[in-house]
Amino acid sequence: MTTAPETPLASGVEQTLGAACDHLLALQSPQGWWKGELQTNVTMDAEDLLLRQFLGIRTEEDTAEAARWIRSQQREDGTWANFHGGPADLSTTVEAYAALRLAGDPADAAHMKVAAAFVRESGGIESSRVFTRIWLALFGKWSWDDLPVLPPEMMFLPSWFPLNVYDWACWARQTIVPLTIVSARRPVRPLPIDLPELCTGRAPRRARGGGWDAAFTALDHVLHRYQRRPIPGLRHAAIRRAADWIVARQEPDGSWGGIQPPWVYSLIALNLCGYGIDHPVMVKGVRGLDRFTIRDEGGRRLEACQSPVWDTALAVNALLDAGHPGDHPAISRAAEWLLDEEIRGPGDWSVRRPSLPPGGWAFEFDNDGYPDTDDTAEVVLALRRVSHPGARPAIDRAMRWMSGMVSRDGGFAAFDADNTRELCTRLPFCDFGAVIDPPSADVTAHVVEALAAEGRAASPVARRAVVWLLKAQEPDGSWFGRWGANHVYGTGAVLPALMAAGVRPDAPCARRAVTWLTRHQNADGGWGEDLRSYADPAWIGRGESTPSQTAWALIGLLAAGEAGTTVDRGVDWLVREQRSDGTWDEAFFTGTGFPGDFYINYHLYRLVFPISALGRYISLHGVPAGDGQVTS
Repeated sequence: MTTAPETPLASGVEQTLGAACDHLLALQSPQGWWKGELQTNVTMDAEDLLLRQFLGIRTEEDTAEAARWIRSQQREDGTWANFHGGPADLSTTVEAYAALRLAGDPADAAHMKVAAAFVRESGGIESSRVFTRIWLALFGKWSWDDLPVLPPEMMFLPSWFPLNVYDWACWARQTIVPLTIVSARRPVRPLPIDLPELCTGRAPRRARGGGWDAAFTALDHVLHRYQRRPIPGLRHAAIRRAADWIVARQEPDGSWGGIQPPWVYSLIALNLCGYGIDHPVMVKGVRGLDRFTIRDEGGRRLEACQSPVWDTALAVNALLDAGHPGDHPAISRAAEWLLDEEIRGPGDWSVRRPSLPPGGWAFEFDNDGYPDTDDTAEVVLALRRVSHPGARPAIDRAMRWMSGMVSRDGGFAAFDADNTRELCTRLPFCDFGAVIDPPSADVTAHVVEALAAEGRAASPVARRAVVWLLKAQEPDGSWFGRWGANHVYGTGAVLPALMAAGVRPDAPCARRAVTWLTRHQNADGGWGEDLRSYADPAWIGRGESTPSQTAWALIGLLAAGEAGTTVDRGVDWLVREQRSDGTWDEAFFTGTGFPGDFYINYHLYRLVFPISALGRYISLHGVPAGDGQVTS
């Protein structure tokens, strides 16, 4: 049984919402977009230094600033983690340590000795992930013979054949293709440090097991033999095709897909193919990294990605939820910018849907080859409520494209349709991160919500998606969150979608979800879920309260018609925890890149989702709002 909050609720809700909206409006760019920092972990900064070392462009200034940031993120036990408050991560610690050695930190320094001791106790470099060992192999600190082979000849596999490049998720595909060149070339360039203190001397770990694991281990042995004597003409043609594929997908800002992994590996691969550092493709690629670089008193750090379209759509929806009119100047500017970002050309998604006309939005400033259904759904939900003459045609194109991206099972993935062939996951190479893009509950829910908002809840696409969601509900009543942490995110996304699609609030599926959220409310009134829930079920629904996760839970409960103590306590937590400047603190990561491996702290989540939750609360429950207008 929950207890009532100690402070009167109505006394601060409208003031809290007004202050939050003022803060959000002040963050808008003159061009109309919003973008919060996308914070990940120090592998971004370590790999940036190693990339610059490989290309011969590392400067002392960049090195010193990056090293200062990496040191600041080291914990008292000498390790680095993948998210705030998370467990020590071996591979992240290896890469951070190598970067600091490159920056001049001596191996016998106290902070380095304790880090090296952790690495050895955890199995050494030998037990680190494949990507970490690839970085070390580039500089002769690991043997290429002890890494899985990715032959560039796979570029010739047709799209229907197993393990062709389109079997991989778009983020993995763009990484795998350049790595086939790296794997074939096996470069070794000088590094002014040695790392014997990170090795145990034990043999590299080998995959064990029967079935596909054994089959792919045997295949890797065959590929290693082929690597020593490839067919010259075929190998040359394969590398050339891979290089052409990479160059064709460079974005106007110099990136590949607007994300770090394919970006850095593409630069390395093209350099190995003879693209000098002064080649226009290379110049644009290296220069583009500057826009992803943040410099402040803490040092120099890189964003793994940037999320302006996502952040802008969320901000617009938050302000609309808070009661701002659709023709508010800030909303109009944002709508204009979003309309300019619409993607009107084909991309890799066309391989599986060749007859589908394009439409929709991507996550980043520049990623025209990879629009996604999640961003598209959120933009549709925003644009349909704004006053702009160009909104309706763009929404119609987006609805057509988004509906056409449904997978065979009725669910929706983010970037591709039917990207579900699990054979990729069995390769020895795949020991880190998701490499396929199957439908997920959170993405499917956002699409359903957009379909319902556009009056298409009764369409066959929407009905099948609702059935998919009902089948995906966990036994405990929650839904798994693929792109946000975790069951709180999934459940907070699915409940509004089901209600919008016509499911009754008293339906068993809704009652079970509401019960799950209620049972997982923290004693302080908020909600939180630790990222370890992706790997350890004991953490599901458990964690310190955060603004974004509290807002997700409230949005789900409000959609299901909940009122009373549970909702009031959650709203009261947001009121009490707001900072004097109108935003909230959120050190914990609540965004997900790869479940179990890579996580994100979206710095705007702590603001936009509480605004939506509080705005919906006031709208539904009539909390006094002064003169009826939020400030600004």
